[in-house]
Amino acid sequence: MGRTADPADLLRGAERQGRRRADRRGRPAALPPADRGVVRLLVLACLAALLAAPVALASDRHPTQAELEGEVMCPVCGTTLDQSDSPAAQQIKRVIARRIAAGDTKKEIEDRLVANYGDSILAAPPHHGFGLLAWWLPIVGITTAAILVGTGAWRWSRVREPAAPAAPLDPTVERRVDDELRRYEA
Repeated sequence: MGRTADPADLLRGAERQGRRRADRRGRPAALPPADRGVVRLLVLACLAALLAAPVALASDRHPTQAELEGEVMCPVCGTTLDQSDSPAAQQIKRVIARRIAAGDTKKEIEDRLVANYGDSILAAPPHHGFGLLAWWLPIVGITTAAILVGTGAWRWSRVREPAAPAAPLDPTVERRVDDELRRYEA
């Protein structure tokens, strides 16, 4: 805290600071440095996602064995193929290897497996019909919860009334404080 020209300013400093805050409430404030860093990270994450999109598309055209084994379920034990060693899982792995060697896309391989084993062969629910609910329900739930928490926090922060200004000091007490401050500064 810097030195003040008048010791009495210390008594009235908090009152003036409260007035300054009240004057700024209607104007948008600049982001603090910590928030600027968060905004930068979000922008970088969005750019990284845009750059990764072509790689994901290439993966659909030329899938790998390991990629498909992590997305296909074993009909016997109910785990993904990469975790199962059952004879049925071994057979499906061979089918996938042959289809990749034949140049099939990921979609073509998955469609062939669904035709042979049903929708339950895929680890992820389908992107149509009732399976669409499994994709959208978590997104809608998390978004709704975030909106509710944000609205509640905003209302909670607005409900509080500003602190009442401090009562003025008795002139004799104020004079004693001024004298003590002068003596302290000397």
